[in-house]
Amino acid sequence: MSLLYYFLLSLAFSFGLTVLLYMLSASFPLAGFFARLLASYFSLVICASYGVVISIILRLVGYGGISQWAAARSFKWTMRYSTGITFEIDDPNDYLNTTRPAVFIGNHQTELDVLMLGCIFPKYCSVTAKASLKSFPFLGWFMALSGTVFLDRKNSSSAREAMAGAADEIRRKRQSVYMFPEGTRSYYQEPGLLPFKKGAFHLAIQAKVPIVPVVVANYSHVLSLKTWTFRSGAVPVKGIFNTCLPSDSANHIVVLKPIDTTHLKASDVEDLARDVRELMLKEHIALTAKARGQPIAMTAAKTPPQRDRVVKASGVEGTIS
Repeated sequence: MSLLYYFLLSLAFSFGLTVLLYMLSASFPLAGFFARLLASYFSLVICASYGVVISIILRLVGYGGISQWAAARSFKWTMRYSTGITFEIDDPNDYLNTTRPAVFIGNHQTELDVLMLGCIFPKYCSVTAKASLKSFPFLGWFMALSGTVFLDRKNSSSAREAMAGAADEIRRKRQSVYMFPEGTRSYYQEPGLLPFKKGAFHLAIQAKVPIVPVVVANYSHVLSLKTWTFRSGAVPVKGIFNTCLPSDSANHIVVLKPIDTTHLKASDVEDLARDVRELMLKEHIALTAKARGQPIAMTAAKTPPQRDRVVKASGVEGTIS
């Protein structure tokens, strides 16, 4: 028998198993965890395959820059209907769609951040990846076709050097990028950020483009591998949906004001990374409290250290000076 037959057979078996697990989840909550796990995996496979096809088509007609946006949106909708999970976006000034090019940065919690990207990913934006991945079959081909910005760390001795080529590409193609400055998933049960790596800030300063922080509330109540939790949580995305799907939780995202980097130099990277992290952590804690219906703790203002803080990082509720 052909490979296609076995592929379709395995797909039908997986679909039937997922439906069965969903049916059992009412009596056995752990069944719901595995049902959504399976549904997420097959949603990803389907959307990745779609991404390869749509990237080729869009590239042929001159719109290759929106390939990753198209693939991301397909994952958003597929996950919405297969798992009941989506994200609510608070972006009243439409920074996601009006700031281009830019370096978008966000906190990194779990594998579910792929869906977060599916919900917020702007047009003419791409992820970044190591240059060595470009030659990988399928994955590398898709990345190359869809406009991924590759970072050459192998032939670079520092993050600054590795970003030089990417910065040129951003300026030349007016292509934004999305990066996770934490570098890895935190898997935190409560609000918190890992230390920030400096690559995204080097890139923004070299490209002379703004940094747009995207903050996601802690969603361990929706997905937590530590507690075997994987629940639905669907609310309308502002400006698109008019009615709310039944849900018992919500995933909240806020887009902060873009931070200008045109006046900054490489020597400012450390201050910039620290100050942006402080802004994002403050918003992350407040946003999580709001999402959970908890009172928002107000901290006393701290006196800035006695040194010149050159970074004027605007966002959240003011500036750091």
